[in-house]
Amino acid sequence: MTQTLVMTLIGADRPGLVEAVATRVADHGGNWLESRMCRLGGRFAGIVRVEVPGERRSSLERALAGLGTEGLAVMVQAEQAEGAPARAAGAAGEGMLAVVELVGHDRPGIVRAVSAVFARHGVNVEEFSSERGGAPMGGGILFQARASIRVPAPVRLAALRADLEQIAADLMVDLSLREA
Repeated sequence: MTQTLVMTLIGADRPGLVEAVATRVADHGGNWLESRMCRLGGRFAGIVRVEVPGERRSSLERALAGLGTEGLAVMVQAEQAEGAPARAAGAAGEGMLAVVELVGHDRPGIVRAVSAVFARHGVNVEEFSSERGGAPMGGGILFQARASIRVPAPVRLAALRADLEQIAADLMVDLSLREA
């Protein structure tokens, strides 16, 4: 029987890190299912989902732990089964999928304000990415974010939009919400 594992990776960025992880997964009969990886602040960070034969899980975990000597910290956890009791309303698979995009002059508290609205409405963040960069006209630093969210069935999209528009006005950012 196969087991699905979710791994988080972080370490000093250098060529060959993904290959080192992929080799260990393949050497243990594993299959790479999906991943998200990036370079942040000079560090390599990633999350990976793999399948591995159950009897080879422990040896794979030991092999991945060995990457610590190469400067890569790896944490492995078993995937939570769909429908497990720990899931809250709005968790993956329930409700409507929507996309929120935001852009405006950078300032502290933007992510906190937006995520507080999500939490109040029971919205689950499925994927979130953000970055800062120079404003092409007028100078300053722009903050841009994009989130894929799962809106629980009882939540009205119009109510969520109204709350997001209120904080967008307070933060002086442009914000859009649309069904995915």
